[in-house]
Amino acid sequence: MSRFQYGSFHDGPDPLAAPVDAGGGVDEIGRRLLDGQSLTDAFRDMFRDGLNNRDGLRDMFRKAQQRRKELEKSGRMDGLLTDLRQLLDDALTQERAALFPDPSDDARFREAMLDTVPDEIGRAVQQLSNYDWQSPQAKQSFDQLKDRLQRDVLDQQFKNMTQSMKQMNTPESKAAMKEMMQDLNAMLEKHRQGEDASQDYEEFKEKHKDFFPDAPETLSEFIDELARQAAAMQRMMDSLSPEQRAELAEAMAEALADMGLQDEMSRLQENLKTMRPEFSWSGQQRMSGDEPLGLPDATQALAELADLESIMDQLSDSDARANLDNIDEAAVARALGRAAVDDLRAMREIQKQLEDEGFLQRDGDRLELTPKAVRRIGQTALRQVFSSLDASSRGDHSVHRTGAAGEITGMTRPWQFGDEQPIDVVKTVRNAVNRKIMSNSATLSLSAEDFEVHETETRTRAAVALLIDQSFSMVMSDTWRSAKTMALALHALAQSAYPLDALEIISFANIAQVVKPHELPDLEASYIQGTNLHHALMLAGRFLDKHHGAQRVVMVVTDGEPTAHIDDEGYSNFSWPPSDETIALTVAQVDLMTRRRVPISWFRLGDDPSLERFLDQMARRNGGRVLAASGDRLGDYVVSDYVRARGSR
Repeated sequence: MSRFQYGSFHDGPDPLAAPVDAGGGVDEIGRRLLDGQSLTDAFRDMFRDGLNNRDGLRDMFRKAQQRRKELEKSGRMDGLLTDLRQLLDDALTQERAALFPDPSDDARFREAMLDTVPDEIGRAVQQLSNYDWQSPQAKQSFDQLKDRLQRDVLDQQFKNMTQSMKQMNTPESKAAMKEMMQDLNAMLEKHRQGEDASQDYEEFKEKHKDFFPDAPETLSEFIDELARQAAAMQRMMDSLSPEQRAELAEAMAEALADMGLQDEMSRLQENLKTMRPEFSWSGQQRMSGDEPLGLPDATQALAELADLESIMDQLSDSDARANLDNIDEAAVARALGRAAVDDLRAMREIQKQLEDEGFLQRDGDRLELTPKAVRRIGQTALRQVFSSLDASSRGDHSVHRTGAAGEITGMTRPWQFGDEQPIDVVKTVRNAVNRKIMSNSATLSLSAEDFEVHETETRTRAAVALLIDQSFSMVMSDTWRSAKTMALALHALAQSAYPLDALEIISFANIAQVVKPHELPDLEASYIQGTNLHHALMLAGRFLDKHHGAQRVVMVVTDGEPTAHIDDEGYSNFSWPPSDETIALTVAQVDLMTRRRVPISWFRLGDDPSLERFLDQMARRNGGRVLAASGDRLGDYVVSDYVRARGSR
């Protein structure tokens, strides 16, 4: 019978994770752009906050901070010295206990010699190396001391070495270790000299696979691993007190000398430091905690702390947040685990898909939205507007009659006398068949009530000028976002429902300017004083004059009366309160619209009495109308008015 064992998923991306959605990325960028962020800031902050229920860079930074705090409180770095002293004390105590009942002079001589054993571990080991222990327990404790010291010295440098190969208790094992280190240094020195050592590395892995069964795939990764451990060891030594540092260095030197590896280890340290000078090879690290850490654990903690510091520096760097390729994925994996790597890769994939699928394009180092992205953002804005409109108030956006431009809508209705719509033959015959069955008639014939016709709609062409107040007061009154959302929604509606329409969006502050659709999401309010409605109406008039045969529509969104105008030389003139010249020139442009037979729809934001009086006068003068719109319903008003204007002419 087959048996299966189930456990947690590992070694690969989560197969149940949500797929990467570039469209969702565009929607999120669009939301941030409409909130007033620049495209660069929106792109950067989207990755900072995360997307699709995945951790963002801010979450990674927070986890790195938390992990750093945990490591800093994980224990003391003098753990090896503490453990070695305890083993030395045990050995000396056990030996003295064995000598005490012995009345011989030899026993007294041995006791006197034990009294001269120095406190420093290294010198104590050196002095006792050839001592003839009388107590088996004492000899065992001393052997444990030497074994622990040798094992930790190797472990702190070669963390992936198998434990069996760290037992340096036979001449054969010491010879194998020395040969491995000689081969390692020879390979590294060849690499240092600029020669290709990739084949040497493959041969090294095969020859010394008992030492490194899980060696990294490439020589560069192997060097990184060794250098990271060596640098962490040096920082650990720097973090000890001078007395502890000297004692540990002496003990390690004694252990390496006993294994015959002192020269090779020094050679290795020099090679690694030369090949990876960018690693942090000095500096103190404060750690606390009740638990004494052994040499490998302390070194590993410091190596991980170095990764965390590097990650935190990268995550707090604005360039790295804007370009995720600058974040070290390997360091993220070592310090934060596989899930963090998956989140980082998902963000990179979104970044790649946004460009590959044509939503973003780069102009040098500058990001730009493509027309495809603007259409997507506009459709989202339009859905938001329509979702807040009552279904019954939306109306049908077209004139339902036949004509040369009539288009079938997909709906049918019974034929009426005088209809010119095309007959739906299939439904007409089906109605006749159903009538025959119901009446049990022997023959099939057509009667007037059987006929059904296709509903059609006439697509008329319009020229629409949308004028949006871009003055900074729109930001202060929290209506700038609504204005941009509305403009994007109107652009999306015109493209999708009225593709023959010409839409011109004009923003105005101290001067007016035509805004291209792809510029809308990234458009910012102006910090320069002035509400130059005069200039905006001039530009709108020029646009409408190019479209004589179209239905012409002008809509103005503003929260303040005119305070600026353009003089004959093209310069902006600002005045507060509004000057008579500014008002007169603005009214003249309104009168020109009236002579063009173009009524203006005014969307008044805010409760400024002066603006209310001015717009009421303009509406009476022009034959247009004024709508008092709240910021959160601005899109509803403008889109509805556009549909109304399109359908009523």
